[in-house]
Order: sequence, then C-alpha cells, then structure tokens
Amino acid sequence: MADHLEASVTLPSDPASVSAARAYVVGTLAEWGLPAGTEVSDTVRLIISELATNAVQHTFGQSPTFTVDLALDRDERLCIRVTDSHPRFPRRLPAAVQQDNGRGLVIIRWLTAECGGRFRIRPTREGGKTISIELPWATPAQPVPTAVQQEP
Repeated sequence: MADHLEASVTLPSDPASVSAARAYVVGTLAEWGLPAGTEVSDTVRLIISELATNAVQHTFGQSPTFTVDLALDRDERLCIRVTDSHPRFPRRLPAAVQQDNGRGLVIIRWLTAECGGRFRIRPTREGGKTISIELPWATPAQPVPTAVQQEP
C-alpha cells in the first residue's frame, strides 16, 4: 500500500449528511483494505457518526458545511478530522441519567482511548474548529483457508 493516502468530503450541515459521512468513511476505509463490519470499521463508523452529528446539531446554522478528512500514514495510523466553521468548541456536559443527548464527546473520547488513539480539538485559521482522532491502523488478517480433510 502507499505511504500516505488521503480522502476528503464536504457536506452540508444537514441531518441527512450524517449518514452520507458514515457511508463515505466506511467506503473509503474498505478501499484502503478495512472491510465494513469489522470491529475497527464499526468503531470508526460510530466515531464519525458522533462527530458528524455534532457538526450538524451544535453549530446552530453558523456552519453551512462540515468537512471530513481521512489520512492513512504508512499503514500505521489513521487520522479522522471533522472541521466546521462554528467558533465555539464543544463542551463536556454532565451525563444526567434522564439526558437523551450530550454524550457524543464522551463516547468519542472513550472509543479513541480504548483503541489506543488520540483526541484533539484545534481552532482553524478561519475561526472554526477541527476535531481530530488518530487511531492505530490495524487491518484484519486475511482468513487462512482450511484444508479439506478426506476420510480414509
């Protein structure tokens, strides 16, 4: 595989874009050798779902689009970035039992840590923010075909 692969998509800040972002990321990872339905692919799918949902719901119409960037370096590290133009950084909310939302960042941080990755939020030059997730890249081993044994 190449030393460095990149992919990017910019989507409107609309609820329908969350599923489009998931499909784009899962499809790109499959092209890069990580089939859908693996544990790592499912983890990345959940992370991108939460990040895209945050980009749509918490920018309050002040970010007309958001961008999803993927980068794979030397088959060792996957970087996922979601950028929007809203200036406010996400805040960690208290996790009340009755609360139906507000746990996205907690989920993202937990999944990232569980995979041995890193989580960052940085401002952009344009006044928005980028949330970056770096994960170790681990493509599943190909199944070894079993020899068919014949009875004597």
